[in-house]
Amino acid sequence: MKTIKLFKKSLLLFLITGMLVSCKNGKEDKDSAQLEKQDTTETKKYSTWMADSEIKRNPKGWTLDFNEKPKWEYTHGLIMTSMEKLYKETGNEKYLDYIKNFADFMVEEDGSIKTYKKSDYNIDRVQGGRFLIGLYKETGREKYKKAVEMLRDQMREHPRTSEGGFWHKKIYPYQMWLDGLYMASPFLARYAKKFDEPELFDDVANQISLVNKYHYSEESGLFHHAWDESKEQRWADPDTGLSSNYWGRSIGWFSMALVDVLDFLPRDHPEREKIIKIAQKLADGILKYQDETGTWYQVLDQGEREGNYLEASASSMFAYFLLKGAQKGYLSEAHKQAGIKAYEGILEEFIRKNDDGTISLTKVNGVAGLGGDPYRDGSYEYYINEIIRDDDPKGVGPFILASIYYENLNQ
Repeated sequence: MKTIKLFKKSLLLFLITGMLVSCKNGKEDKDSAQLEKQDTTETKKYSTWMADSEIKRNPKGWTLDFNEKPKWEYTHGLIMTSMEKLYKETGNEKYLDYIKNFADFMVEEDGSIKTYKKSDYNIDRVQGGRFLIGLYKETGREKYKKAVEMLRDQMREHPRTSEGGFWHKKIYPYQMWLDGLYMASPFLARYAKKFDEPELFDDVANQISLVNKYHYSEESGLFHHAWDESKEQRWADPDTGLSSNYWGRSIGWFSMALVDVLDFLPRDHPEREKIIKIAQKLADGILKYQDETGTWYQVLDQGEREGNYLEASASSMFAYFLLKGAQKGYLSEAHKQAGIKAYEGILEEFIRKNDDGTISLTKVNGVAGLGGDPYRDGSYEYYINEIIRDDDPKGVGPFILASIYYENLNQ
């Protein structure tokens, strides 16, 4: 009996000790997990964090841009371009897989693309050809090359102004928009380099030269959103053919086009230095209107006017342009510092951390254009009253690209 009592006491002591040790270890494990989670959050790169968030929100790439059914759009191409750059930076196959899964859903074996119509002659539609060139280079799959060639063919026949400038769309005759420079020029420059069509570089340079000739204002240091050679549109000044306002994202598109075209334009091309000087002029111009937060307004030069707001897509595009331009040697140290201020301002003003571990980019102007039905008159009131959205790809893509260059600053 005495032996049994001693055994019970020993067993009870063993159990209590085990419970105490278990509780202690459990607390330590929990604390360790919390610390690991905290460290991961604090040290995670925003480039991959945003890309992973976008993949979680849109596991099927065609749903990007709030689409309920598949559509071949420049917004998808923009995200795929940012994912391609991230894949090259990290070597992480999940970004390549995301691009491939989207492309394989949209591109048929014969190279045809779901929803794409060449006869629309819409310059927005060719932007996706850029990442398809990269995908063809990566995989060697002929269907990607066939799709690229189809988009290239559109630009061979695309309607032009009297001096060779691409119309924005067939339904917008004689009009050059800043947006269009990003949609076609980097694709065409990349095509020229990959498939050895050197005369195409001259065409790309001419598009930039025409925008510099007609869209730039010496007085403001900025580029107007659009120019109508026919001067027939209600939004166009009857003397100059220019739209009246400086929409931030339109200038952002042009800024990205400049530094991206220079990736492919030969170093000995006679127009290369001219394009670099245009980039420098553009950088000087936007710095005059940079807000104290480091970001920019929807209508760039009217920050104090009622209804205007700090806008995330233009700010992300400018951050990318300034940081990449400086890293490549096109822009100055002052431009680089402005790019750093811009990027850090974006983190402060526009990035939201969500409960599910993702992040969001807020305050993105959803859309803006000119003409059409209902008619968009390009007024200040028009630009400030278009929809504002979170996680719009027109902001997310440039933010990922800007993040990559910011994160590489000290490497």
